[in-house]
Amino acid sequence: MEPESQKQDHQSSKTPPPPATKTATTTTCCAKCGGPTSFPPPPQTSYSEISPPPTYRPIRAPAVNLPPNHHSQAIILAPVPQSQKVLTISPPFHFQSPSKRIQSPDDIRHFVDSDSGKNFLGFVVALSESIRGHKVSDPCHESQTISTIISILGELLQWIEEIPPAQQAARYGNVSYRTWHSRLTENSESLMLRFLPSELKAATIEIVPYFNDSFGNWSRIDYGTGHETNFAAWLYCLARMGVIKEEDYHAIVARVFVKYLELMRKLQLVYSLEPAGSHGVWGLDDYHFLPFIFGSSQLIDHKYMKPKSIHNQDILDNFWNEYMYLSCIAFVKKVKKGIFAEHSPLLDDISGVPNWNKVNSGLLKMYKAEVLEKVPIMQHFLFGWLIRWE
Repeated sequence: MEPESQKQDHQSSKTPPPPATKTATTTTCCAKCGGPTSFPPPPQTSYSEISPPPTYRPIRAPAVNLPPNHHSQAIILAPVPQSQKVLTISPPFHFQSPSKRIQSPDDIRHFVDSDSGKNFLGFVVALSESIRGHKVSDPCHESQTISTIISILGELLQWIEEIPPAQQAARYGNVSYRTWHSRLTENSESLMLRFLPSELKAATIEIVPYFNDSFGNWSRIDYGTGHETNFAAWLYCLARMGVIKEEDYHAIVARVFVKYLELMRKLQLVYSLEPAGSHGVWGLDDYHFLPFIFGSSQLIDHKYMKPKSIHNQDILDNFWNEYMYLSCIAFVKKVKKGIFAEHSPLLDDISGVPNWNKVNSGLLKMYKAEVLEKVPIMQHFLFGWLIRWE
């Protein structure tokens, strides 16, 4: 047994409980009645420790506040392309079979800085300005040449009915498209001679290749913005020869290009054309670019429809046939399922732009940077006497 003195030393060495604890228990209030209670208070755990908020990860890169060295920032800061009068040719004519010249970024810079490159882009801007504030159905001057071109595109549409798609398991690239395209190349020269004046009949050697490349690739069974640019280049060649004039520009967009768009959508759906060089979810559209430019020009200063109106299904249903931009959006929603912001984030971002003027100028800058300045697209572009490699 321990001595009595050691017991007392042990007891005296024990530290009593701190008074703070006692005070805390006596001053705690009942959660129901507010009266004093001896139960200890609940632990002071922060809300974030109980249920931390989820960490959200954005589904795409932000559309604004891009870093200074970002490619998109360069597009934003670039000057808006301006319209130019097409430089028409005069005799003697030196038409030639066009060939590919672009192989590198240096070649791209050479083209976009050349008079030919600037005049071609200026032609596209002039077409955009010609349709500004007009609906597709608005009356416009239609020359005999324009009527003939529209009838030619209508004939190409009819060929689709005559050449049904083959039964095959592949998702893309129906082989019957090659039959349609072969018929095109066999008849394209005679189609051009329907509207070319006698002194310009020799131009078929130069303009037929642009026309043949305007509707997709025979081998790959695909279509993209490069082929669409070939159609614009074919129209530019006609303008260079004076076959179509400035007073025809409104009809070129509202009649010819609208018919071309109808033809291409039918080809895409019937023969399942693969998107050529598509940016996928990050691109503007799998197949087209120019109808967005022309369509946004149509809607500049519209009293009611704003860029955000693309999310209103009633507006799309009632006005898609009058405005190319709405037609493009309606087509995208038809062929792509799911949430619009996820399958078309760039178009969704553009819908947040305050007005159509900004949309149009931004798309023109983007067309120059994302189509005319891209080697994979422009390496197939042709140069001859009408569009010169200077």
